Amino acid sequence: MRFASRLQAALCLAAMLLLTAQAQSPTAPVLVDVTASTGIHFSHLSSPEQAYIVESMSGGVAVLDYDGDGWLDIYFTNAPSVAMALKGERARSVLYRNNHDGTFTDVTDKAGVGYPCWAMGAAVADYDNDGKPDLVVSCFGGIVLYHNRGDGTFENVTAKSGLGKDQGWATGVSFGDYNGDGWPDLFVPHYVDLDLHDLPKFGSERTCQYHGVAVQCGPRGLKGSPDTLYRNNRDGTFTEVAEQAGVSDPKHFFGLGSLWTDFDTDGKLDLFVANDGQPNYLYHNQGDGHFKEVALDAGVALSENGVEQANMGIAAADTRGNGRVDVAVSHFSDEYMTLYRNEGSLNFTEAAHSTGIAHATEKYVGWGTAFVDLQNRGILDLLLVNGHVYPQVEQIAQGIHYKEPGIIFQGMPDGTFRDATATLGPTFGAPQVSRGLAVGDLFHRGGVEVVVENLEGGPHIFSTRPNPANHWLSLQLEGDTTNVSALNVRVRVTANGRTQTLEPRSGGSYLSQSDLRLHVGLGAATTADVEVLWPGAPQVFHAVKADTFYRLHQGRQLVVQQFAPAK
Repeated sequence: MRFASRLQAALCLAAMLLLTAQAQSPTAPVLVDVTASTGIHFSHLSSPEQAYIVESMSGGVAVLDYDGDGWLDIYFTNAPSVAMALKGERARSVLYRNNHDGTFTDVTDKAGVGYPCWAMGAAVADYDNDGKPDLVVSCFGGIVLYHNRGDGTFENVTAKSGLGKDQGWATGVSFGDYNGDGWPDLFVPHYVDLDLHDLPKFGSERTCQYHGVAVQCGPRGLKGSPDTLYRNNRDGTFTEVAEQAGVSDPKHFFGLGSLWTDFDTDGKLDLFVANDGQPNYLYHNQGDGHFKEVALDAGVALSENGVEQANMGIAAADTRGNGRVDVAVSHFSDEYMTLYRNEGSLNFTEAAHSTGIAHATEKYVGWGTAFVDLQNRGILDLLLVNGHVYPQVEQIAQGIHYKEPGIIFQGMPDGTFRDATATLGPTFGAPQVSRGLAVGDLFHRGGVEVVVENLEGGPHIFSTRPNPANHWLSLQLEGDTTNVSALNVRVRVTANGRTQTLEPRSGGSYLSQSDLRLHVGLGAATTADVEVLWPGAPQVFHAVKADTFYRLHQGRQLVVQQFAPAK
């Protein structure tokens, strides 16, 4: 009888493990292409030849609740070709309002955000702490700041804010309160110092080559530009302080992306900058308004083999549940996507090969990227979209293509990743010339959507279909009178013995902005403990009910938000 009972118990345990495995392994794709049903008809302009580098780099996308109705809207940036620009023609960026039913309406003209500039990307923050998200657009030719009036329209305040002096090729901008005064400051990385009237000639003796085929030139061989940091003056204006803060990039590296977070958990925001074809920067905040550049010593400047790579997009998250922020960076083909794992005390280990993401990314040119829990398992997955910069690669008989597939890396419990594109999202893996990527719960179904802007043609909206056996919660943070958008406020969510650390961030990915709300997968747990680390006065909430949208104003109680899911 004892043997029989043990056998029965073993069989029951095996059955439970099988059911658990089945619950974690979907029988249908988790990411489903729903673009056609959304009513979005935007198309990014594209030059057939992509003869100049400035024509290849645009395509950032932002998701934000611009009208304060609780539903995410979408802003797509656009850019002209060189030929158009030289004739004085402009490209129309587009803002789509969420209709709450799975569709969107073009409200660009009313909102006044259609023609900011030769637009590259965008980032979001409430820079004046008035309770409404504002929008900054990075441009070939500077930056544009749109102040949200709160009535469905924006005001271009670039000149009167003091940001109009920035004339460089701005790329992956991001807001972050580096001096801790509660007012978001703005970092602007710059790329190539390029003159439209003195471009490298395509099809002449100055033409550059790739595998023996004539292609656009750059960025190598071209001049770079310094970066800028704008300190918020708390009165609607900014002062440029990059040189005195130590983040001006005197080497003029080709900056493409930036990200603010507290890497060493000392209470001060640090700054990571992705530089194309050159070492990354990691600026450690000294707490006195100055930064120290420590990327090489920290282990995030180069690849595992000590090689400079074409650093493009940035994803950051606590991937192992240890409270420390890891960083993944996308790169050019013949390289691989790096994953810098934070070991604490500003010490990182490059772990792309050991975690399983290096090999699948070597043959593609990577751009937008994000860590996201696609199945609400409580384990982060990693998304990457790709697309070459040279249409001419189709002439090369080496299996290289202009359109390239996206990749879904499914996170494993042991901290590794596996390429699960074929099972989790075959349509996500369809070849495109992609650039920007942003994530957020567009339809209030309890799962995130993925918005991809393509350089060529229309965008794609992918909706998740998580296993219903898994649970989740969503949290919108609001600072009291300062840092109203709650940028970089750490949140710890504990369920089933596992703690996840999250924070709202401005910018990131490639030229893109994801939802500032926090979406947390909980797996089988139906409740969670939530700790919000507001400066000076953290708040703790126990047994928070899952499968619910919450809003938390600093110092108050959690408020349940009721949304009817879009059909």
